[in-house]
Amino acid sequence: MSSAPSPIRLTGPWTESRVQEFLGEARIPMRLAANTDSGFPIVLSLWFLAEDDEILAVVHRDARIAKRLEADARCAFEIAPDAPPYRGVRGQATANLDADGAAALLERLLDRYLGSTDSSLGRFLLARAEEELIVRLRPNWMASWDYSRRMEDALDR
Repeated sequence: MSSAPSPIRLTGPWTESRVQEFLGEARIPMRLAANTDSGFPIVLSLWFLAEDDEILAVVHRDARIAKRLEADARCAFEIAPDAPPYRGVRGQATANLDADGAAALLERLLDRYLGSTDSSLGRFLLARAEEELIVRLRPNWMASWDYSRRMEDALDR
């Protein structure tokens, strides 16, 4: 996310710079929810990278989430660790899918989450990189939460 003023509406205890710091440091998957024809959302966990007021991920072009986002670009996301103290960022966004640059982003995500592209998973994903799409989320609003202080004494046990 850029350091320029953002058009994203932000609520919660964190400043925009703290949200950017959290997203930059977090090595946890983003949970992405998309609408379906049935009215029930689907949720998928994806590696992400925050960059220039966007949250980027990569999916296979045949993935159900890709089809759903093509049909309805409105989505929601959450980026939060599972372990206490509970804290994170959630929001709503508009998604755009694009094949251009997906292979390069996939390499960056492999480096970010696994430390390199040199693994059986890395080789598998890169072997089909031409079939991947960038999921480019443009958040409309984001909310942060941080229960670190209120959980302090509960975690000392």
